[in-house]
Amino acid sequence: MWLISLLVCIFILGIIILIHEFGHFIVAKKSGVFIYEFSIGMGPVIFSHKGKDGIAYNLRAFPIGGFVQMAGEVGEDDDNVKKEQFMCNRPWYQRLAILCAGVFNNFVLAIVLLFLLACIWGPTSSTPKVLSVVEGSAAATSGIREGDIITGINGHEFSSWDVGQIYLYYKDSDNVYSFGVTHSDGSSEVLEITPQVQTDDDGNETKVFGIQIDNSREKNLWENICYAFQKFVDVIHSMAITIWGLISGQLSVQSLSGPVGIYKVIDTSIQYGLQQLIYITAFLSINVGFINILPFPAFDGGHVLFLIIEKIKGSPVNPNVENVINLIGFGLLMLLMIYITIKDIIFFF
Repeated sequence: MWLISLLVCIFILGIIILIHEFGHFIVAKKSGVFIYEFSIGMGPVIFSHKGKDGIAYNLRAFPIGGFVQMAGEVGEDDDNVKKEQFMCNRPWYQRLAILCAGVFNNFVLAIVLLFLLACIWGPTSSTPKVLSVVEGSAAATSGIREGDIITGINGHEFSSWDVGQIYLYYKDSDNVYSFGVTHSDGSSEVLEITPQVQTDDDGNETKVFGIQIDNSREKNLWENICYAFQKFVDVIHSMAITIWGLISGQLSVQSLSGPVGIYKVIDTSIQYGLQQLIYITAFLSINVGFINILPFPAFDGGHVLFLIIEKIKGSPVNPNVENVINLIGFGLLMLLMIYITIKDIIFFF
């Protein structure tokens, strides 16, 4: 079973990476940039094909990334390439399009998959409307009733339960949560809930509130389209809140997952069938796009930031400075990835 899960994980990540890198590749090629290599995966090359266009199409050993190697990504670096074929010599708008094309492709893939999900299995609602309350639970004791709309948690307002759930993971030292609710009669109030804490055999704690959210939604073409875009926006919003939670200390780095964590999620999703796997693929594609567009060195967003600085100051950023900053950023990312991977291995195995 683990082998099937591993192969499915590699396939899903491969599709996401392929779509991302193809975005960079096709826009760069159409813009006249000289391309040395289009590669899926990292590490040693296990398969290579030299195209008629002179580009090396490679498959590498480790399915944790990919890249498109272009001439002049930072500065002119090859005497055998025409000056106009260096990326650094292309018009500003073309360079921006090349950098953003991978993220754009990831977002399009996600929206298409979410639309496909809605068409086949029906769309779901993200409205935080309470479908039912478990009798005797923390929510029932606090006064939450069937039909209530949850509008906020601990002072954080929202209109989507996808977003609201993130706030349940924000640190709360006294284990008391303030739920803003609007009752079916139109009245509103803030209710204090102390969730029950359950501990499994491994010592992992789960907070139980005792509510089920109504996710029913009418199935038709318009609702399917609305679902795809709304779910996309909700996931982006949730990720932004997660990043802010990490920066502000409301969320721990322990909540992050690396390749091992992704494998475990996909392994669990297989048990729920194709519907869950398609959703996970869409979710991960949005994640890859969102993370890549963050203005951090070594990400696409970091290169975009340098491009914006160049546009503002009217001259390129010193290539040596840019390379050093990107190298430091990449090193920090690798250290974080190693830490998260070790944490995931200890936690899951």
